[in-house]
Amino acid sequence: MYDIIIIGGGPAGLTAALYALRANKKVLVLEKETFGGQITFSPKVENIPGFTEVSGNEFAEKLVEQVLFQGADVESCEVLKVIDGEIKKVVTDGGDFEAKAVIVATGAKHRRLGLAREDEFVGEGISFCAVCDGAFYMDKMVAVVGGGNSALQEAILLSELAKKVYIVQNLDFLTGEKKLQEQLGDNVEVILGSVVSEYLGDNEISGIRIKNEKSGLLSDLAVDGVFLAVGLIPQNDAFSSILALDERGYAIADDDLKCKNNGIFVAGDCRQKKIRQVTTAASDGAVAALSACEYIDSL
Repeated sequence: MYDIIIIGGGPAGLTAALYALRANKKVLVLEKETFGGQITFSPKVENIPGFTEVSGNEFAEKLVEQVLFQGADVESCEVLKVIDGEIKKVVTDGGDFEAKAVIVATGAKHRRLGLAREDEFVGEGISFCAVCDGAFYMDKMVAVVGGGNSALQEAILLSELAKKVYIVQNLDFLTGEKKLQEQLGDNVEVILGSVVSEYLGDNEISGIRIKNEKSGLLSDLAVDGVFLAVGLIPQNDAFSSILALDERGYAIADDDLKCKNNGIFVAGDCRQKKIRQVTTAASDGAVAALSACEYIDSL
């Protein structure tokens, strides 16, 4: 029996564990893939307070080390469902666990193109965050894949850093707001009606191969980096019975990160929010943990 079970071992989940442990709660952290979450894909991070520069892996290792030192239990397993009640039962592919409160911190995955060698190039030329990685492409050539608001915002930020920015959009028009389109700099070139069909390069990205959707014509574009902005997929499918989800699948919670069921909380990128950064994930983790502790103390 645990006080709090935290589902997800990214910055939100691990920060939640830290705060709960400091409040003398018995905590279990469950993670089905890599402890640290999406941040582990970033080879260099410069916007985390207290670190001039740190790799995503190193930061994740420090978080895990910290919660283990404080006394957390951790398990590598996939959560299949959560059965609500006065005591919550968390069913996993490695066994069942019980707790008085549950924090869902499963994050959101960036959509990918599904091309060959894509996983290999993540962190070696493929990025998902201009705020995080844009500075590494100062005066270089980059491509943004996508045509919605997120893609345009990425391109605007990158245009202030990179020498040239290409926007590759599969439709014949950009779907992002007109206001954002008007903010695109002179060094931004929009390529419509085209898709990326192949990544080029040996150990790191050196370019992309583009296919015109109508003519089928292939052309190569020399770029140093590719920013994928084709959407996010919140990892909430297993929790639809205990979470209220919006039309995109993000969890809905109040300011204290309480969900519709008593004793269920949410934190990080899997919830409905505007800004998704490692610092905001950590903030969510702290709020969710303190709210969960308050709930447990009230029982």
